[in-house]
Amino acid sequence: MHVSSTDDSRNDRGSGDARGYGAMARAARARTALVIGGGVAGPVAALALRQAGIAATVYEAYPAAADGVGAWLGLAPNGLAALAAVGADAPVRAVGHPVPGVVMADGAGHPLTRFGGFPELPPTMTMPRERLFRALTDHAAAAGVPFAYGKRLIGAEETSGGVTAHFADGSSATADLLIGADGIRSTVRTLIDPQAPAPEYGGVLSFGGYAAADCGVEAEPGTMHFAFGRAFMGYWRGADGRLIWFAGLPVDNPPSQAEVARVPAAEWLAKLRELYAGHVPGERLLRHSGPGELMAVGRMERMPPVPHWHRGRMVLVGDAMHAPSSSSGQGASLAIESAVELARCLRDLPVHQEAFAAYEALRRPRVEAIGRSAAAVNKVKAGKSDLPVPEFPSPEQMFRPLHFHRIDWAQPVRSPAGV
Repeated sequence: MHVSSTDDSRNDRGSGDARGYGAMARAARARTALVIGGGVAGPVAALALRQAGIAATVYEAYPAAADGVGAWLGLAPNGLAALAAVGADAPVRAVGHPVPGVVMADGAGHPLTRFGGFPELPPTMTMPRERLFRALTDHAAAAGVPFAYGKRLIGAEETSGGVTAHFADGSSATADLLIGADGIRSTVRTLIDPQAPAPEYGGVLSFGGYAAADCGVEAEPGTMHFAFGRAFMGYWRGADGRLIWFAGLPVDNPPSQAEVARVPAAEWLAKLRELYAGHVPGERLLRHSGPGELMAVGRMERMPPVPHWHRGRMVLVGDAMHAPSSSSGQGASLAIESAVELARCLRDLPVHQEAFAAYEALRRPRVEAIGRSAAAVNKVKAGKSDLPVPEFPSPEQMFRPLHFHRIDWAQPVRSPAGV
């Protein structure tokens, strides 16, 4: 693998020029990879590829690691198990706060269902997104994964020797494979398929914040609360005693992220307080939250089914192909699962087209089913559903297929039929 300077004429070949890959698909086993994107999926993919005997470098568009970026997220037991397969679970557990239980209620405060977690599984861990980024990046770097920052991908082309990525700073890099871990607005997705769908807006703007520990809202430690009704709010008690909450503001014509950022926090907070007036416990949580504690996350989005996950020597992983929206509680966990599964397929199937096909066959049914469920919840949050409160299956039925999913790293992957 190498990085070299190139002149602008190299970039004029077109960002989607990936020709002649039919013959190259029969080449020898991949030994090197370019991983585009340094969020969640990128470092995990590079770690897993390294464990599979494939040297990978992570290329990130931003000039530095993602410190101070993003709100809170939950990493479910299945995501932690996937991290354990590549030895990366311990540093993530160290920065998380365990929240194994779930209570669901309506907007008047009446309980609907309660779940204490599966005793045989580790708890879901909550953490600010930036802590997860940092933990994964530091662990991958310590394991020998190289990171290159300030590398915004603008194009890629296949040659007889592999695939070459071109970056906005005029440099390029070549390897056997290119892996798009570049998020919901993936450039790699459009290189693979210029007609690929765009992210789908979920009907609400997402916000988060902190309420004082003594705000009068009951929230036992280790329990995530979800309150549905005319408006939705989730909350839990953090390690410092404060209540951490997340909520949605239904908007039919959503502003851009830049426009959201330009609105003063006090103005957003006033709109939320108006929406959640009379909501239990939203009204009280918002009353005890100040503008300085508000996080304006922006549009809640998901990826609809992406027809083409791979083309030639390029393949997608994580949110670039299956962002299920925050309503699933599975975004980070699914991205980690896919990164590990992709590496396992490339380890065992010497022809990368067979490996990509096996990877898609293993992952597409699971991630699309979770995405459909999240989309149904999004409609409730946006007030677009006939049911103000979703009809939930039992927690056992709801969480078992999510949390018990495991990737057996030691199990060999077989080529799917017909490939």
